[in-house]
Amino acid sequence: MLVRTRFAPSPTGHLHIGGARTALFNYLFARHHGGRFLLRIEDTDRARSTPASIEAIITSLRWLGLDWDEGPFYQSARLALYQAQAEALLRAGRAYRCWCTPAELEARRTAALASGQRVGYDRTCRDRTAPPAGDLPCAIRFRTPLDGETRIDDAVKGPVVFRNAELDDFVIVRSDGTPVYNFCAVVDDVAMAITHIIRGDDHLANTPRQVLLYEALGAPPPRFAHLPLILGLDKARLSKRHGATSVTAYRDAGYLPDALVNYLARLGWSHGDQELFTRAELIACFGLEAVAKSPAVFNPEKLLWVNFQHLKRLDAAALAELVVPFLARAGLPVPDDRGWLARAVLVLRERAKTLVELAALLRVYLVDEVALDPAAAARHLTPAIAPALADLTDRLAGLPAWEAAAIAGAVRATLDAHGLRLGELAQPLRVAVTGGTVSPGIYDVLDLLGRERTLARLRTALARVRAAPAAAP
Repeated sequence: MLVRTRFAPSPTGHLHIGGARTALFNYLFARHHGGRFLLRIEDTDRARSTPASIEAIITSLRWLGLDWDEGPFYQSARLALYQAQAEALLRAGRAYRCWCTPAELEARRTAALASGQRVGYDRTCRDRTAPPAGDLPCAIRFRTPLDGETRIDDAVKGPVVFRNAELDDFVIVRSDGTPVYNFCAVVDDVAMAITHIIRGDDHLANTPRQVLLYEALGAPPPRFAHLPLILGLDKARLSKRHGATSVTAYRDAGYLPDALVNYLARLGWSHGDQELFTRAELIACFGLEAVAKSPAVFNPEKLLWVNFQHLKRLDAAALAELVVPFLARAGLPVPDDRGWLARAVLVLRERAKTLVELAALLRVYLVDEVALDPAAAARHLTPAIAPALADLTDRLAGLPAWEAAAIAGAVRATLDAHGLRLGELAQPLRVAVTGGTVSPGIYDVLDLLGRERTLARLRTALARVRAAPAAAP
């Protein structure tokens, strides 16, 4: 059997974390088994579906690298197929027309609630042999069996049994002629030969109705796998109040697609104690038997850690290209010298957990002037250190080549000449050229800054020290 999975979002907004995990699990399962992964846009709800949402979903999937083999298919372009299948069910006696008006249905629902009876369609039209008088619009309802059970062998939850008597005769085509989700999904899954349906646990209630539709259409049901919900740290269902939930929000915050894929894969699935995976490892290891039955907890700090690990593993040249858009977005000049940029990110990436943070760290090396932290300047840029800083400035200006080894030699010579320890000079030097007291190794900093910016900042700092009023005796 050729495994065929699908991701079938409704385009009513951005692709969120839960949907992205569903798409990922379908993708990994298909790739693991050498099968096919399909993308289907379930846009029959024309009032809520928008082109912007479709574009956002497709953009998010492409950014995540979840490339599909077939599609995207659009349900809005397949209405004739759904109508034909509904007519076939009518002819076979597996569906019937219903002329009950919304007002009548609401009145019966209210009466059922008042009397404590089960709320559901009372099957008024189930055995009608002729339509009522007048040219009334009608819906099409599925003729659900009145007894027996519908069993589902779920690949995650195990056997699940539903009593047919608890299912109502649900609508498959509305009175305005539009087919409903449950019906369209089944017709498409049959037509597209889907073998496995991997989706969120919130769809489990739809499954018995869909299984009955498969049987009525003469098709074997696919294997179902319902994934546990994703919860926030407070154990409530993940929502906007827990922070960013859309894929594009994490993209824009500087997360790497492979890191987000890695983290999403571990939300409800495990492979021993391994936390970090390449995409190839995920494809090789993934299986539904390792999907947990209990809800997964989304931990933003853990995702940030995973992103940090993936960022550190990236080739420096590749990381340099990835940070370019974030430099531009921050209003920073983008270096033409990509070799220099690769060296810079290699020095800085141990200090950045996202591409946004990396771009922020690069600012010092890309602007002509930096603002000095007042507290750091007051502590380290004192008249006492000015002679050593001036001497170092002259030595650096006279270097025949600007490279880390030569810079280190100039610093050592200055330390010897003034009887200083490295820390006594390095911190004032760091404040003068970066504005603060925290940075990578000072030789790497000066090397990346270059001769002109280093000397200009040292001279600015010296001028500040010399212009300061003398301390009171």
